[in-house]
Amino acid sequence: MDASADPVPDGPAATTPAAVEVLLRDVEPGDLDVYLRLRCDPAVMAELGGPQPRERVPAQLRRDLETVRDGSAWIKMIIAGDSARVAGTVTLYAHGGSSEIGWMVLPEFQGRGLAGRAVRAVLDLARADGRWGAIHAFPATTNAASNAICRSGGFTFVGVEQTAFAGRLFRTNHWVVDPSARPGGSSAPDTVAPA
Repeated sequence: MDASADPVPDGPAATTPAAVEVLLRDVEPGDLDVYLRLRCDPAVMAELGGPQPRERVPAQLRRDLETVRDGSAWIKMIIAGDSARVAGTVTLYAHGGSSEIGWMVLPEFQGRGLAGRAVRAVLDLARADGRWGAIHAFPATTNAASNAICRSGGFTFVGVEQTAFAGRLFRTNHWVVDPSARPGGSSAPDTVAPA
């Protein structure tokens, strides 16, 4: 990663995409194709160390299904309401004594605001649930889109850190938000499918 990168990139001037309804549902065993597309796509994984080997992805899906079953994580599939297709994922999980959120969106759905609306919807769920406490996010310093989601989602910038992911170190921006301090989810038209 570029050591000279602005720690909180603003990115290019944003144009507001047409609002698309976002639906969320829990990950299911039939989501393997989406998992493969997300985790093996060079563009999606560019900020996460590159594509994962295809043979590792089915085991990741099985682990994720187990964490959802045991309640230690929320792994929500982002459904684009205008297509009823899975557009990506947003995940909230306990990590090292704190809560962390992360998201991925397939290339054909990027730039439409889906990830930002899905993150806000999960934060609203976390506020209602009350068990997650402060939630941290660690987008790469060079990932302007994810840093913009943190900025617009009410996160506070903590600083730049080295973060380990998939056996690699990344230069990341550390953001944190307390869902209980966020106002209610009145600003987005998102709906959440029952768990």
